[in-house]
Parts: sequence; C-alpha cells; structure tokens
Amino acid sequence: DTDENTTLKCTRLNGAVPGEPGKKDENSRRGNWGNQIEFVLTSVGYAVGLGNVWRFPYLCYRNGGGAFMLPYFIMLVFCGIPLFFLELSFGQFASLGCLGVWKISPVFKGVGYGMMVVSTYIGIYYNVVICIAFYYFFMSMTNLLPWTYCNNPWNTPDCSGVLGGGSYQLNASLANATTSLVAGLSKVVNRTKRTSPSEEYWKHYVLNISDDIGNFGEVRLPLLGCLAVSWFVVFLCLIRGVKSSGKVVYFTATFPYVVLTILFIRGITLDGAINGIKYYLTPQWQKVLDAKVWGDAASQIFYSLGCAWGGLITMASYNKFHNNCFRDSIIISITNCATSVYAGFVIFSILGFMAHNLDVPVSEVADHGPGLAFVAYPEALTLLPISPLWSLLFFFMLILLGLGTQFCLLETLVTAVVDEIGTDWIIRNKTIVTLSVAIIGFLLGVPLTTRAGIYWLLLMDNYAASFSLVVVSCIMCICIMYVYGHKQYFKDVEMMLGFPPPLFFKVCWRFISPVIISFILIFTVIQYKPITYNDYVYPSWSLAIGFAMSMSSVLCIPIYALYKISRSPGATFRERLKFACKPHPTWGPALQEHRIGRYAPLASEDTVESHPLREKEELMEERKEELKEEEEKERRDEISLTIQGSNGSTNTHNSPNPSA
Repeated sequence: DTDENTTLKCTRLNGAVPGEPGKKDENSRRGNWGNQIEFVLTSVGYAVGLGNVWRFPYLCYRNGGGAFMLPYFIMLVFCGIPLFFLELSFGQFASLGCLGVWKISPVFKGVGYGMMVVSTYIGIYYNVVICIAFYYFFMSMTNLLPWTYCNNPWNTPDCSGVLGGGSYQLNASLANATTSLVAGLSKVVNRTKRTSPSEEYWKHYVLNISDDIGNFGEVRLPLLGCLAVSWFVVFLCLIRGVKSSGKVVYFTATFPYVVLTILFIRGITLDGAINGIKYYLTPQWQKVLDAKVWGDAASQIFYSLGCAWGGLITMASYNKFHNNCFRDSIIISITNCATSVYAGFVIFSILGFMAHNLDVPVSEVADHGPGLAFVAYPEALTLLPISPLWSLLFFFMLILLGLGTQFCLLETLVTAVVDEIGTDWIIRNKTIVTLSVAIIGFLLGVPLTTRAGIYWLLLMDNYAASFSLVVVSCIMCICIMYVYGHKQYFKDVEMMLGFPPPLFFKVCWRFISPVIISFILIFTVIQYKPITYNDYVYPSWSLAIGFAMSMSSVLCIPIYALYKISRSPGATFRERLKFACKPHPTWGPALQEHRIGRYAPLASEDTVESHPLREKEELMEERKEELKEEEEKERRDEISLTIQGSNGSTNTHNSPNPSA
C-alpha cells in the first residue's frame, strides 16, 4: 500500500514540477510535453508574436504614451490573465484539442469549429508575413542594403533618401559623408512629398504592387520561394508534434530577447534616442478619460494573448493532468505584456533617432502593421553603422517571433483533426496530417504572393480574426460558466490542481471578463471604419468578402447547434436542447486513474458488474453516501463564497496554497 501511495504521489507531482526531466508520457496514446519548460516556452512563443513589435508601440503613442499603460494593465488583470487561465485549464482537464473539449456541452462544438476557421485564416496570412521577413533576411546578406539609396531601377523621381543621392563609395571620407547627409536632409525638408528608398523598395520591388485588389498580376517568384521555405521550416519543426516543437522553442522563444537586448543597447546610444523614449513614456493623462483608449487596450490584450484561437487549449492538452496551469498562465501572460513594453523601448529609441535625422516629429516617422516592419525599420537600419548586420539580426528576430506563433496555429489544426477522427491509424500517422495541412496552407497562401497579395493580406488581418474572436470567446465563457455550471467547473479545476481557483478568478470568469468582452464587441462595432491601404480605398465587393470571412467562423456556432439539437433524442425542442447541452458521457479526464469523484462511476462500472449482487448493493450505497457528502460540501462552499465575496478574501485554510 505504501509503495502504491508513493507511486501515485509521484505521478501527481510529475506535471507540476518546472523543468522536470523527460519521463515516460503520462498519456502514451496522445503524448505529453517533454517537460513544463517546453510548454511554457511554446506558449510564450505563441503569445509573443509580430504584433508585440509593431502594434503595441503604435497604440501607445496614438493613445497618450505612458497613459495607455494604465488601461492596458487593468485589462490584463481583469480580462487577459483570467481568460488565459480558463483556456489552459479547459484544455488540460480534458487532454483534448479545440474540437474534442466540447464534450463539456456538445451543442457548443461549433465554437471549436469557429476556432479552427480562425486559426486557418491566421495561419495562411501569418506565414506570408514570415516569408517576407525571410526575403528581407536573405536580401540583407550584402555589403550595402538594397533600400539605402534612390538610384535603383525601381525608384521614382519622388524618392529621397536621408543618405543622399546614392553614392556607392563606401570608403568616402567623413567630410563627404557629412555633406551628403546634410544635402539629403535639406532635400527632405524642402520636398512637399518625400518617398523613402525603403518604401519604394517595399512597394515597387518586393511587392511590385498592383493598382487594385482585383488585379492579381503575376506571382512574385522570390516571395513564392520564401513562402515554400517558411512552410517547410514549420513542417520540420512539427514533424513529431509537440516532441519536436518543444525542443525547437528553446531557441525560437528565447533568441528574440537576445536580439531585442542587442538592438536596445545599440538604440539608446544613438542621437535623438532619448526623445523617442520620452515620447513613448510621457503620459497624456487626459486621454485616460477617452473610451477609445480603453477599447484599444482591451483589444490589444485580447488579441496579443491569443485567446479564442484554439492554440491555448491545444497546447495545454499535452500537459500532464496535475500540472499547475494556474502558475503557467500568470508567467506567460506577464511575460507577453512585459515583452510588448520592452519592445516599445527598442522601437522608440530607433524612431527617435530617425526623427532626429529627418528633423521631423517622432509621430511622423512611425507607422503600424507591415508598414512599420518593412518600411520604417529597414530605413532606420540603413542609418546604423554596419547596417547589414543589424538588418540580419532584426529580420531574424521577426522570423523567430512569427514562427513561434505559427507552430501553435498549425499544431491546433493538426490536433483538432487527429482528435476528431481519433483512429489508431491517424494517431500513428500524425506526420502525414501535418504535411497535408502544411501543403494546403502553402497553396492557399500563393494568391498572397501576387502583386495584389498585400491587399488580401490586410483584408484577412482586419476581418478574419477580429470581431469573430470576441464572439467566440464570449460564448465560451457563457458555456463553461452558465451552461455546464460554474460550481462543477470549479470542482473540476480543484480536482486537477489540488486547490480551487482563487476567488478573484471565479468572479472574473462569471462576471467581469464577460462584461469586458461584451464591451470590446460593442466598441469594435461602434468604431468600425472601412479598411484602407495608404490612399487606396477597398471596393465594396472586397469588404463583403471580408465580412464573409469574419462571419464564417461565427456562423459555425448556430449551424452546428441546430444540427446537434436536430439529432438529439426528445419529443420536444426543449427536451432535445436540454439533452444536447448535457456533458457527453465520456467528458472528463482522459485517463482512468484521474477519473475520481463524480467521474468515478464511468471508471468503476466494470468493477461493479463483476461483484455479486450483495456487494453491488453495498457499492451503490457507498456511492449514494459520497454524492450526499458532495452536495453538502457544495452547499457549504456556496455559503462560504457568499460570505467571502463581501471582503474579497480567498478561503485557503482547507486547501493548499495556490502559489505552492
């Protein structure tokens, strides 16, 4: 008995020890992470993406600099971290991907399909952004960056570089270089409209952009080649599922911080860098009263953490059952937001340097979206000594940031397919599924490498994963807290972690987070503006396609619900709906040894059948007693929760310390 208890105790602790050495998988059929560091690094790589580099700093200076930090961190605490914990605990408890977990309430399985649709859209265009970063990385392998001067075949008369007309004499004297720089700056100041060499390189050479979204033109072969490289790299890193991606993230999730630190040290030593950082940090407190600032803060937290994409549920499903996902959610969420703030220092030091060189305000040299990554930054890089080296480092960082997110997007789709089909053959041949998804993703991304590709990329970015994410997340909260039942879910989490969710998270899941999500949804609708790209206004037919993409993931929810209700037993609609909302008989922990408490009847059914009649009656009596005790405990917990709610404290005297 002692040996058995010791073994059970070790098994329980295995998933909760950070940095645990690789052991035999707890779930041998499905597999587990090698250790918890791999899971945390993968989740950090998933949450920390390209948006941290360009979108957060842009929102900061648009919404009052340092003043934006206040609503940003409030939204992190009351919406970001609770939702992150909810998704991690959801996937880990059932050990299933974004489709399988909806055994919790089968009528809501359309939410899982909606997550799959969103991940598909994002996966298609996200890898195109990575492929452009690959292209710039390869083009940086030269003595002189090709977007430095204006004397190239693709340049127009409006082009005016800050380094003068385009002397290729790298060994020119310091005096000549200074004269050239002054002349270039004068040219910029006196021009009514300046086009930078990096902007023209981006538009006329890399993209060779067409004049309309419907005018596809030819495929840009260099970009097509880089897209193939990008998908091949993603496939190689996922060839053995989380076993291979878990090893790759040791590099892909940590090296961007090395590059950011190098660029930060270099950036703060540049002339004018301090002005950029001041602009970044100086709060304009009057902006805090603006509802738009709060809306942007909530949206950034929501999208930055990757909630409702299905990736968090999928990654957590490979955890061991008793892993402390509460601790993981705190670590990953804070790391993600700290990275955004840190990247802001790096970016604004460089933008301050650019503003100093161009003699313009900081607000006029910054942009957002791909324009910042592939226009403003490349131009800033030309102003640095040994510019090809800095360019290589910067675009290598972008590639790694993108790949960290792309790994999880692809794994989400593959896991959903494998879990849904669930046959032994498809589990053994998961690599074939991964290859198939990668090939399909590559083919669907080919139109985005045409001359009209950038129009379609921005259309997908603005519509495929904005409004729909908020709806999906809101319905997920409602399903778990109000349809399945918050008391049942709190007991599930306690059974898994050894302690109940802290009172703060209970309140957020039930009330605060759904209210904030609803606020984001309403705000998204109110502040809607038709998408534009510089001076190009999208035609109405393309906006209709955008709305169709946005609605395609949301419509999965009612369509599947109606299908499920129609196939459920019952004489009336109400009876069918009630049946469809009930958890599936197999809902609960994946492994029999974890099916205790109210999940025990499923595990012990065969045992009961094998006993004589008298023993069966005794066992049934014992089960009745257990159920009575559970009901009594539930009643006490409800009274305790009501009393605690008045002072905001958490009852922990009957349970282990959550932070332990």
